[in-house]
Amino acid sequence: MSFELVAHTADIAVEATGETLARTFESTASGLSAAHCESIPATGDRFEMSVAAESLEALLFDYLDELIYQRDVRGVLPTDHRVLIPETDRSSLKASARGVPLSAVDAREIKAVTYSEMALQRVDQGWRAYVVFDV
Repeated sequence: MSFELVAHTADIAVEATGETLARTFESTASGLSAAHCESIPATGDRFEMSVAAESLEALLFDYLDELIYQRDVRGVLPTDHRVLIPETDRSSLKASARGVPLSAVDAREIKAVTYSEMALQRVDQGWRAYVVFDV
């Protein structure tokens, strides 16, 4: 599981990989967290969420969008991501994250996840995702 932040014209992109679809979603979410700030404290409480969508790409988009929504509503930076995607039904997921209070980090604002150039594909080693965020 890994991610890389990629410079993108006036935005920021995350390229992430994982052995499974769930690990790839976790890696992409970790990239979103890292795009907010360089250093994330080990504080905060876990919270849970569920997301459903009509396709895998929409599921990834809606999951990342839900993390941004939770950030805004809870006043926390979601981090330490855990995702469960059932093998029998890949139209939904259950996830949790640790919410670090925004007052504890010097965070850049990520406005939204975009469909611009979004890619989610199976590769030899598992899965690869590419997502652009509006900053």
